[in-house]
Amino acid sequence: MDNSVVEIIINKLDGYHKEAVCELDFGSVYELLVAVILSAQCTDKRVNIVTKDLFAVANTPVEMLKLGSERLEKIILPCGFYRNKAKNILGASEKILSDYGGEVPGTLEELIKLPGVGRKTANVVYAVGFGGDAIAVDTHVFRVSRRIGFSNGATPLDVEEDLMRIIPKDKWSKTHHLLIHQGRYVCSSRMPKCDICPIADECSSRNAK
Repeated sequence: MDNSVVEIIINKLDGYHKEAVCELDFGSVYELLVAVILSAQCTDKRVNIVTKDLFAVANTPVEMLKLGSERLEKIILPCGFYRNKAKNILGASEKILSDYGGEVPGTLEELIKLPGVGRKTANVVYAVGFGGDAIAVDTHVFRVSRRIGFSNGATPLDVEEDLMRIIPKDKWSKTHHLLIHQGRYVCSSRMPKCDICPIADECSSRNAK
């Protein structure tokens, strides 16, 4: 896709989704990490309801480990996949204490070493928690990027690499949020709202019809 078209799309999305920011509630980088782990295959809205109760009793690695798996699983049950998520949260908390002095590491390389932290989670924490330049490819970013012609990648990593290639680095994090909001509120999976889409004229899928 031509760089000028990419710029037009980003500018239009920025004008339409003026409040495009991370919608997870958190008060520290550690809380953000936990929230992102919980958000896998779960809505941010539900995660925020769960973390309100969770962070009231445990919002540090030490407190989380004291909480233990049984109590943690019970609290995060509504987020789904609660056993695996609890295992990852506790594993990450233990490694943060043992290897990083109780502080969440601030580089992608170190974040990915934490249990349960894949590339998407690391990118979110790095970009939102530390102000780094990164593009996290979730289901929304993956779907929208392919539909509008930003990428034809078959995997999230393929799409991430395509986005990093065509989008200026200083706009990676912002564009990540714009694409999420576009996918969440306009370009939905089953019934995209093409009639209100701000980039309908530039959309590859729409123009291919």
